[in-house]
Amino acid sequence: MRIYFYKYLILLTLVSCQSPTIELFNGKDLEGWINYGGGKFYVAEECIVGEAITGLPNTFLHTREKYQNFELEFDVKLDTVLNSGVQIRSNMYEKDTETIRWGGRFDKNGDKLIINKKRKGGTFWGYQIEIDPTSRAWSGAIYEEAGRGFLHTPGVNETVKSAFKPLEWNHFKVRVKDNHLQSWVNGVMVGNIYDDLTPTGYIALQLHGIGKNTSKANKKILWKNMVLKKL
Repeated sequence: MRIYFYKYLILLTLVSCQSPTIELFNGKDLEGWINYGGGKFYVAEECIVGEAITGLPNTFLHTREKYQNFELEFDVKLDTVLNSGVQIRSNMYEKDTETIRWGGRFDKNGDKLIINKKRKGGTFWGYQIEIDPTSRAWSGAIYEEAGRGFLHTPGVNETVKSAFKPLEWNHFKVRVKDNHLQSWVNGVMVGNIYDDLTPTGYIALQLHGIGKNTSKANKKILWKNMVLKKL
């Protein structure tokens, strides 16, 4: 009896030490989420839907709670003319803030041309896992929204660039532990970087602004099966 009792205690200890799994989306409504910026977010057929409309900048649907170390998994499908992303450890600038980023160009000496850009107080910013169904194929890349821009890109790695399947459901996994950020698309590792600028923040779904482009109006992004495990 004593042996069985000890085995029970060990099992109970292991179960109690397991990290909790959180379903961020209940499949019915947007309980637990906040619309930031007035984008068109709603629920249909057990999916969170983001529908592009003209005249708005980037808008976000973010969690009420902030998260620090976690594994996040979700499925996403979107039209190939759109661009999106899922924010992690993201926040809002409390006041007007000058950010520094590389503009993607070089000067005559081969040095990077750095852009200083002032962001208005209240701007949503932070790490983003790129969702890119276009021919560029940078899904899974790690970007900093309203900040330093791309912290990582797939470059010309065709294995990584072909991981995302346009017009199909795609499975993403994101792992952040302290200063280590990683991303996978359909089981293929894409991002693997170290960065310690932002230790905690919201998770958010991005609805990218389309300006006056009516060809992108009413195109949709669908998310489902959003599960988070704290580390």
